[in-house]
Amino acid sequence: MAKETSLLDEIVSLAKRRGFVFQSSEIYGGLNGFFDYGPLGVELRKNIKDAWWEDMVRRRDDMVGLDSGIIMNPKVWEASGHVDGFTDPMVDCKESKMRYRADQLFAAEVRVDGTSLGWVSLIESEKMEDEATEKAERMKRKAAMQGSLESLDLRPYDELDAEEQGQVPSPATGTVGSLTPPREFNMMFETHVGALRDGSSLCYLRPETAQGIFANFKNVVDTGRVKVPFGIAQIGKAFRNEITPRNFIFRSREFEQMEIEYFIPPGEEEWRRYHREWIDTRKGWFSSIGLTDEFLGEEVHPNEKLAHYAQACTDITFKFPFGEHELEGIAARGNFDLTQHQEHSGKNLEYFDESLKSKYLPNVIEPSLGVDRTFLAVLCSAYQIDEVEGEKRTLLRFHPRVAPVKAGVFPLVKNKPELVAKAKSFYHRLQKKWNVLYDQGGAIGRRYRRIDEIGVPFGLTVDFETLEGDGTLTLRDRDTTKQERMSEDEIISFLEGKIDP
Repeated sequence: MAKETSLLDEIVSLAKRRGFVFQSSEIYGGLNGFFDYGPLGVELRKNIKDAWWEDMVRRRDDMVGLDSGIIMNPKVWEASGHVDGFTDPMVDCKESKMRYRADQLFAAEVRVDGTSLGWVSLIESEKMEDEATEKAERMKRKAAMQGSLESLDLRPYDELDAEEQGQVPSPATGTVGSLTPPREFNMMFETHVGALRDGSSLCYLRPETAQGIFANFKNVVDTGRVKVPFGIAQIGKAFRNEITPRNFIFRSREFEQMEIEYFIPPGEEEWRRYHREWIDTRKGWFSSIGLTDEFLGEEVHPNEKLAHYAQACTDITFKFPFGEHELEGIAARGNFDLTQHQEHSGKNLEYFDESLKSKYLPNVIEPSLGVDRTFLAVLCSAYQIDEVEGEKRTLLRFHPRVAPVKAGVFPLVKNKPELVAKAKSFYHRLQKKWNVLYDQGGAIGRRYRRIDEIGVPFGLTVDFETLEGDGTLTLRDRDTTKQERMSEDEIISFLEGKIDP
């Protein structure tokens, strides 16, 4: 497990060193749960979003787009249930002032042949069972107890009764009795609109993009010439005051979502069919940006853990360095949201289905994906260290479709004006189509290593044969390091096939 942890550290280090991700306001010590994206990071994010929009909206006849406001009438969040129910159970350590999510704080009683030695506590992780066992062994040695250590029953803090909670030590200090009972903590960020700061001006930064879609359902139906089944897609920022942001950009307080509400006719057969279709569609899309089946899985939410309005939910998971976790959730939400907004707004949101000659509130399938989690998944799956000609090489095997920089253009040497002029001319030609870079500094092998580390799929070198021979350039493949000669037009055609499928 230590190796997996160090892998994430390596990726985070590379992300900082090469300008993918920075800690927000780092010069002032940063702010936990907030990140900035550097020159390469903004390109990767944009390419991910563009690929999603192209495939999920522009290339489909049953999808339209929307961009709703970050701040909306607070009645939207009352209707959706977020004001009363968008909470996490929170636990405070009175000594250290640390704060934990109660469902991510685990504890177990340590017993040796029926005798209790106390409790151990730790934060949820892929290796917490091993860590808990190590803590228990230390307790046993410290107590000089003979006998067998009983297996540990790790349970979330919020599932313990009050007496058990009182025996759990703080993970920060080890002190028993310093943890508070769990209490609900609303994760929406509050703000005020207008000159006054009172109850009438209270608003919220949206915690999700979905409600903006539901609130605009009637507007889209009235103006968009759409017919059920159809979807409304949106990409936008959302904000959640997470108690414990963690694992780099995996769980942060400001993030971006790519979300679809796909409206379908009522009926169990209908939602089951569309739910499965969307799972398959979304897994296919991940493959198109380089996340292959070896990284992906499915996790079906058991009925007892579904939201009260949900008919089903399946997560597409990804094998991150810190474990397998949700990448995208695909939920069958019934007609809960439209029903709530119809009741709270007093507006009729029913859809008239001409084929059935009847009105109804459509059911919804919701594929919801985080841009930042996808960014992290793409970065993790692309990161590799291999060896070329006896030398270690760090590279990012980005799929050309999402690679921040599509190609690097180089003159073989920088002291030959004809080579430089030819290389710059082709560079400017490519610049009109893609984000490319030009580099003439250092040995050609070192320039290749530089672009390998930032994930540039192809290196294009202008050499003497370009000038004196048939005009072809050398195209070098990042992953295989193989080289072949192509004309400028052949290179452009080749790149189009790789970048714009």
